[in-house]
Amino acid sequence: MRPTATQPTTRETVDAFFTHFGGGDLPALLDLFAEQVDFNVSGASNVPWAGGRSNKEEIAEFFGLFGEHLTSAEEFALNTTVIDGEHAIVTGRCVFGVLSTGKKFTNDFALHFTVTGGKIVRYHMYENSHAISEAFTA
Repeated sequence: MRPTATQPTTRETVDAFFTHFGGGDLPALLDLFAEQVDFNVSGASNVPWAGGRSNKEEIAEFFGLFGEHLTSAEEFALNTTVIDGEHAIVTGRCVFGVLSTGKKFTNDFALHFTVTGGKIVRYHMYENSHAISEAFTA
């Protein structure tokens, strides 16, 4: 599907995602997602946000978990964005602390977005799940 004048491109949607995520604007962030989403973050069972989700309510819960469990980001940088039609791959690096343990983790990550009709229909995050799991271990 080609974007129309009223439909944002994949790049515009992904850029808006990071703008809203960085600004803490959850309603605007959620508006970027389709009603049903293939949403998955692999990880250990002790990482609160690991697992699959499929609707906006579950996705809102996912993004809310960061503030409940993590310090503010000590580092958050996007390194590369590759766009191929409806697909976008974004790589980056972040450093957070875990509130319950006081431990920090460094996370080199990749996000695979699929955008259809200006909405995110697929969100798969690949992150350093070992480092994150270790930081959640007391």
